[in-house]
Amino acid sequence: MKTIMAEINVSEGRNMDTIEAIKEAVLKDNKVTMVDLNYDSDHNRSVFTFKGSVEDTLEAAKRLVDVAFERVDMTTQHGSHPRQGAVDVAAWVPVKDMSTDEMNEVVHAFGKYVGSKGVPVFYYEDSATREDRKSLVKLRKGEYESLEERLKDAENWTPDEGERKFNPKSGATVTGTRFPLIAFNVYLNTEDMEIAKAVMRSVRAKTGGYTAVRAIALPIEDQKCTQVSMNLVNYELTPIHRVFETIKSEAESYGVTVKSSELVGPVPAYALEELLRFYIRLGNGFTADQIYN
Repeated sequence: MKTIMAEINVSEGRNMDTIEAIKEAVLKDNKVTMVDLNYDSDHNRSVFTFKGSVEDTLEAAKRLVDVAFERVDMTTQHGSHPRQGAVDVAAWVPVKDMSTDEMNEVVHAFGKYVGSKGVPVFYYEDSATREDRKSLVKLRKGEYESLEERLKDAENWTPDEGERKFNPKSGATVTGTRFPLIAFNVYLNTEDMEIAKAVMRSVRAKTGGYTAVRAIALPIEDQKCTQVSMNLVNYELTPIHRVFETIKSEAESYGVTVKSSELVGPVPAYALEELLRFYIRLGNGFTADQIYN
């Protein structure tokens, strides 16, 4: 069976009634599997990751959209994580027997549905219609607060789906097909954002770090610490352990230790294989096929 996975970021991480309502909508007909649900009150963001057949996963994503647009109001939404829409980002990942072209058909069907709700939609990564729209960072620059002004620019900000019209309640949605991404966060035992930013710059691609790392530094007020929040966009180029060890070393140069780390959402078994090889020196006889749940 052709299988796909949706990883949908919703700009709500505090209201448990809303989070549960969205979860129930996704699982309504019991035809998809919820791989992971991660919510964070500081980020004020939840990530719903689910998989199944093409048709079932797409229908579950549409149900998610309906509930999120009904219950999340961007005019009052605030959190430490960048965002510009109630359904902020929807990433689509091939799991089994799906080509990029087939995945993009799913993305376009989803995008048209969101656009029909009066929300501007922009395609990114492998679904981008323009070179300057491949990057999520570029598409979300200025976040929700600048979205109304950006949409006035017809040449650069005409959406791929939906009208070029600001939707105050729901903002805009970015969606596309991409290589399996690893969301990896490292918490530092300091509230000093200058130190956190310096550590973050040591691994972020655009500041001279690793090619496949996108990163930001965030305050985590309820834990009295800071976080280096990252997307590892290609774990084959930049494995998890290399990023972690660099952050650990750089933080120690400021007299700061790592408090903890977290993996948000699903992680490819092959990425964990590399992690195990590094930390417990597994020999070549070990393969990712030995990892199960």
